Amino acid sequence: MASNSPAPEGIELQEAPNAGAWGEWNPTEDSARPPRGKHRVVKQRGGLARSSTVLGVGVIAAVGASGIATAQDRPQVAISMPSLPDFGLGGAGGDGQHADAEGPAAGAEAATKTGIIAQQAAGHADAGATLVGRILQQAESQESAADAQNRAQAERAAQEAAAAQAKAQRETAQKEADDARVAAEKEAKEAAEAKAEQERIAKLAGSYSLPTSAYTLTSHYGDAGSMWSSGYHTGLDFAAPTGTPVKAVAGAKITSAGWSGAYGYRIVLELEDGTEIWYCHLSSMSVTSGSVGAGETIGRVGATGNVTGPHLHLEVRKGGSTMDPLAWLESKGLSV
Repeated sequence: MASNSPAPEGIELQEAPNAGAWGEWNPTEDSARPPRGKHRVVKQRGGLARSSTVLGVGVIAAVGASGIATAQDRPQVAISMPSLPDFGLGGAGGDGQHADAEGPAAGAEAATKTGIIAQQAAGHADAGATLVGRILQQAESQESAADAQNRAQAERAAQEAAAAQAKAQRETAQKEADDARVAAEKEAKEAAEAKAEQERIAKLAGSYSLPTSAYTLTSHYGDAGSMWSSGYHTGLDFAAPTGTPVKAVAGAKITSAGWSGAYGYRIVLELEDGTEIWYCHLSSMSVTSGSVGAGETIGRVGATGNVTGPHLHLEVRKGGSTMDPLAWLESKGLSV
């Protein structure tokens, strides 16, 4: 329906050149002057007018005093609205207030913008959630890698400790085995040496003889006393009755026989290895030169020289030095 109400005061409507068609209406400062002081003049800020302000002015021009004009009987009014950027004011007018009549297109645009913002917000939320998920996944992966590394290190340390323990056990077992082997070898060697010594002594027993019989040992080698010029006894004394036979301890040659001062009558035998056997304080000498065999009588027990009673003073010398006659005789397999 068309409205017969006149246009509001101060608003001029121009028809388009074509018959029956509305021309393009562009409001100006003069035509948009408020009637009866009820409206303010809409001014552009910075030379630019908001689309919502222009739309509001167009709606006011289309409203009559008795109702709203429709476009059923006449063509629609072509309203030119400049396309201005949205500066984030949310459709505010020049004075910073929202327009009251945006129309379906403005609502759809606002809904579209709201949907876009929601979609952007949802997109940002999804991106944030994805980023958080990736961070958590990365942290979990790093934690898993650290746990795996720690487990590997623990397993490696356990393997090294087990290997070290096994090595120590092997070394201990090897040492015990070596010690046992060395002990067995030593024992076997000692047994072999003892057996060899016994065989040697048994063999020598037939080659060596005691120097006399029916005797008593009175003074041993190394005994100290003022009765000996050296301060200690240098031989072994066999106390026996005067005239008891004195025998050669082994096959030897006589190197000396005669009077020898404090030793009285003395016979010296030299063995094959250079060992000298001295027989002292003899009462008589049966052989004074040549060679003798083991057990052959070479003289008699007496008390000549520096003595306190009849006895045989036996000395064993090698290289000019004296040695213990008892030990030497025993080494030859003789039981003194």
